[in-house]
Amino acid sequence: MIPGILVTLATFPGVIVHEIAHQLFCRWFRVAVFDVCYFRVGNPAGYVVHEPPRTAWQNTVIAIGPFLVNSLIGALIAAPGAIPVLQFESGSLLDYFLIWLGVSIAMHAFPSTGDARSMLQAVQAEGTPSLTRILVFPLVGIIYVGAIGSFFWLDAIYGVFIAMALPNILVGILA
Repeated sequence: MIPGILVTLATFPGVIVHEIAHQLFCRWFRVAVFDVCYFRVGNPAGYVVHEPPRTAWQNTVIAIGPFLVNSLIGALIAAPGAIPVLQFESGSLLDYFLIWLGVSIAMHAFPSTGDARSMLQAVQAEGTPSLTRILVFPLVGIIYVGAIGSFFWLDAIYGVFIAMALPNILVGILA
């Protein structure tokens, strides 16, 4: 077993991008941010403390924003390195650095259980539209499954898929 703190240290760029994504979505929705820690050695490895969003939908988007941002940035950063390594079976030190960076960022895409709790509280609030509840409840369940899956390296598998397999699949489709 590799302690989680070692994985976090080895993949710290992903934590930083994850917290920046939360903060960006807060800014987008004009939700005041009180405190931000982009990275620290501890649990949690990073956090964004903000005021309660005005709607459950805003809360949900702020919570899952890192999934979208980390996945996209991880894929974009890794692709220039992954393509030569996978397609031509050669790669430079820079290629492998870009792959590590992309995997590190993508594997921190999953929302935390804290994000799931926040989403759950928001949709349980009085006045939350039924459609929002119908859409958010399954997302909360998926986040908890992802948290359990991270014990089995689901987050690392996802990061490798986004950084390595996705560019390879795209090259196969476009070539």
